[in-house]
Amino acid sequence: MTVPLRHFVVGLVFLVAGIGLGIGLHLNVVPGLGRLAHVHLLLAGWICITIMGAMTQFVPVWSGVTLHSRRLANVQLGLVVVGLTGFVGAFLLLETTWLIPFGALMLVGFWTFAYNIVRTFGAVKEYDVTERRFLGTLGFLLALTVLGLLLAIDFTIPTLSRIGVSRPEVVRAHATLAVFGAVLTTVYGALYQLGTMFTRTELHGIDHRLRAVEEVAHPTGVVVLAVGRLTTNAPAARIGGLLVLFAASAFCLVLARKLYEMRVEWTPMHTRYIVAVGALVLWIVVSVPAWVSDPLARGHLLGAANAGHLLLLGAIGFVVVGTLYHIIPFVIWVNRYSDLLGLEDVPMIDDLYDDRIAAIDGVLLGGGSALIVGTNLLEVVGTPALLGGVLVGVGVVAFVFNMALVLVRHSPHSIDRIVLGSFSPRRARSLKEADD
Repeated sequence: MTVPLRHFVVGLVFLVAGIGLGIGLHLNVVPGLGRLAHVHLLLAGWICITIMGAMTQFVPVWSGVTLHSRRLANVQLGLVVVGLTGFVGAFLLLETTWLIPFGALMLVGFWTFAYNIVRTFGAVKEYDVTERRFLGTLGFLLALTVLGLLLAIDFTIPTLSRIGVSRPEVVRAHATLAVFGAVLTTVYGALYQLGTMFTRTELHGIDHRLRAVEEVAHPTGVVVLAVGRLTTNAPAARIGGLLVLFAASAFCLVLARKLYEMRVEWTPMHTRYIVAVGALVLWIVVSVPAWVSDPLARGHLLGAANAGHLLLLGAIGFVVVGTLYHIIPFVIWVNRYSDLLGLEDVPMIDDLYDDRIAAIDGVLLGGGSALIVGTNLLEVVGTPALLGGVLVGVGVVAFVFNMALVLVRHSPHSIDRIVLGSFSPRRARSLKEADD
């Protein structure tokens, strides 16, 4: 289980870096193409690497099969980390030529991940809704990485104009496939399992009809929206966008019903899921008129003008943070305590993290996010936006510190062993002492 845990820890490092860069952007101290570096650190770094770790862990568990290759799972992480680090550095230093090799490394890393999961799914006889969602995620991932590499090449070698498309069109399609295709599809698929598991409820009645609506409307909408934006076809993009919003509405109702019917004790994870549902509902409400009027506008890329943080931070971000509040302690608990059940007293999964720090980071992340989203939607600039960024930054540090405490206090492996594996200096010393 150190393989998925390694992904989660590395993802948290990119989260801290991305938030820090975001604060630097508010202070105008970030050089080069800082905004692109910021977006890639959070989306490709934190969220996508976390998704890679989660699928590596839970696809075999949910599907009752064995992961195709643990070695490939480690290779995929190394390729993405090196590629993304160099990619971000090239943005900040304006060394756009280096975007090509580092972008290619990222592509190979993500494709290695997709190959490993597809081969793992090969042993599954019949796919459920989560497995179908994850397969859809992999398809979107392959498409968006190709577009991303083309954009990287086009920075120094004019390529897109030769195939009859403009750079803004490809950027819009790339972002659409990334946020709504790869990320939001994964969130939906995972929460059909986690939302019921963590609330000890089941889908029933209208839930099944809502899920059926979302399962058709969302992937269809993403494809139509991306193609419409790529071909500058406003009617197609409008239809695709409305389908995405319609599917999001159906999913919100399902998750809200599960939280209302919850049969377990309230935890920080559930609080963050509530915030995510509220943020997603607000994003839907403000985005409908924007995408009806002009789905091709640059300012409407992620919905209504200035609504990007509402979706990425308020909805997706809180889902990921809430889920990690259970997954990281769960992985540690299985490694450290599961074999001791019945033999001695062992802590519960939710006992592994500090409740007080969880409450503090919840307030900081919630308050900071509200300030950022509010200032964006009201187009307020200056101190409130900066204060929101600082609060989110401190909240992220508190959250990461809480997860680090779980690793330090309960993990059977040191943090450097988790991150570096066989390359850990501590492991090398232990092997040397054993040989001696």
